[in-house]
Amino acid sequence: MRVVDGRASISTDILAGYAADAAREVDGVRALVESRRHRHRGVRVNGESGAHRFEVHVETEWGASIPDVAREVQQRVRDYLARMADVEAEAVDVVVDDVGPAA
Repeated sequence: MRVVDGRASISTDILAGYAADAAREVDGVRALVESRRHRHRGVRVNGESGAHRFEVHVETEWGASIPDVAREVQQRVRDYLARMADVEAEAVDVVVDDVGPAA
C-alpha cells in the first residue's frame, strides 16, 4: 500500500487477490480460470478514476446453476471488497469459461 496526498491506496493486484478469494468461497465454483494471453490470474481489475470494475473468470461445477453461481460470486466479491478494503465495486462481471465435474 502506498500513501498519496495523505490517503492510502491499495494496488489493483491486492484487490484482484481479494476478489479471487471471495469467488473461490462460492459453492459451484471449481476454480478461477487464468489467462496468459491477457495476463491475469482469474480476475482482471480496471480501476480508472477510483471506479473499480472487476472481471472474474470461473470454471463452474457440472450441474450447478450458472446464473445462481454468478450472482453469488458478484455478491461475495462486493461484500469482501467492502469489508477488507473499503472499496465499492462499480461492476463485477462474471465470465464462465468452463464447466467441469464436481470436486
